[in-house]
Amino acid sequence: MRAFVVTGPGEAGPAEVPEPAAGVGEVVVDVERAGVCGTDVEFFTGEMQYLADGHARYPMRLGHEWCGTVSEVGRGVHPAWVGRRVTGDTMLGCGDCRRCRGGCQHVCADRQEVGIRGGRAGALAERLAVPVRSLHELPDTVDPVAGALVEPGGNACRAARAAAGERVLVLGPGTIGLLTALFLKAAGSEVHLVGATPWSAEFARGLGFSAGTNVPEPPFDAVVDATGDPSAPALAAEVVEPAGRIVCIGLSGRPSLLDTRMLAVKDVTAIGVLSGSPGLARAIDAYASGEVDPRPLVAGTVGLGGVAAVLGGERPPGGPKIHVDPRR
Repeated sequence: MRAFVVTGPGEAGPAEVPEPAAGVGEVVVDVERAGVCGTDVEFFTGEMQYLADGHARYPMRLGHEWCGTVSEVGRGVHPAWVGRRVTGDTMLGCGDCRRCRGGCQHVCADRQEVGIRGGRAGALAERLAVPVRSLHELPDTVDPVAGALVEPGGNACRAARAAAGERVLVLGPGTIGLLTALFLKAAGSEVHLVGATPWSAEFARGLGFSAGTNVPEPPFDAVVDATGDPSAPALAAEVVEPAGRIVCIGLSGRPSLLDTRMLAVKDVTAIGVLSGSPGLARAIDAYASGEVDPRPLVAGTVGLGGVAAVLGGERPPGGPKIHVDPRR
């Protein structure tokens, strides 16, 4: 089958790879749509920390935002799964440790991450093998575009729940920031976004949000940092209301400097969000009901042959997300 393979920094493209096989407790999925994420860009450039830490190594098959149809089941999996449209959790815990037993497999020390960590092949391919326990079935009202946005939607749903308030500031109108804003708006919050560029703020305004390149006047009951800017957490702590919350969901390539005295003096709660795992079911429900429509965030769809150019920075105007149809 065809898959997108990264063999080293800046070296990648479609290649013929062996067909996946469904192991014990696994299924094979025919991939309908997959998303390109900032994490994929970091693997393409060689900047992803997992490479330095030994959690990942080239060659790699990327792709952790996806949806598709189950075409094969392994031993121990009910055959009724065949033909179901699904998406899946990125984080695959060991299932045995204290964290996994407590429902926190997304922070298991020995976890695999689909298309990211531990050698688990990703969804930028015609087919994908994953554990059946990681699957979430998609209703008919969630089309392939929305289905491949469930994973980032789970992250955004968690951030929005943590930041719920009357007036909320979101720093960074990329995919996660915009999805967080959509979930906050659906919950009744007044949402303001701040972007680093005029075009990103303009796109957010096109979705009906107040957005600009400068922080508007407070108060803000909560501030979400969805940027990769190491100075953003300190800004969030500065502008949030006393007794408010800051939610850190963006990851910087350098350590962020935050004066924790400000958190203590202002009685501010800081919350980190690593994974969408606990929010996937809620994201699917919101998409299925029409409460949240993530599809305007997708600027275009390419085939496997177009992925390297996207990772290298080429993309059409419009939303921050690019999708891949591996059948093209």
